[in-house]
Amino acid sequence: MVTAGVTTVAEAAFQDRLWHPGLEPLVGIADIRVVHCQVSAQTAFDRVRRRQDEVATRRAHADAHLGGRQTHAVRHHEFQPVRLDVPEIEVDTSDGYRPGLDEIVAFVDAGR
Repeated sequence: MVTAGVTTVAEAAFQDRLWHPGLEPLVGIADIRVVHCQVSAQTAFDRVRRRQDEVATRRAHADAHLGGRQTHAVRHHEFQPVRLDVPEIEVDTSDGYRPGLDEIVAFVDAGR
């Protein structure tokens, strides 16, 4: 899709050790923009718990093995986001989006 010029959005918890090897070869052929969304460990934990309580299908998701708050906090702080030599932006999603959606869209569209 990339070589055909199709705009593609990939969404995942892009940990560097898992995703860098697959994404790095695309750097030369795609205009990559990385949007790092982040929240505190506490906020992430609360959101996972709420999803498990509210959405029955989430109980079968890997989040079911979340563990306690401390275990989750350790894993949260160990997370290494993908690092490529491409433009990136940090977005705090604790309460809405900071920076706002207009700025995020402008960042993503800057390479067009």
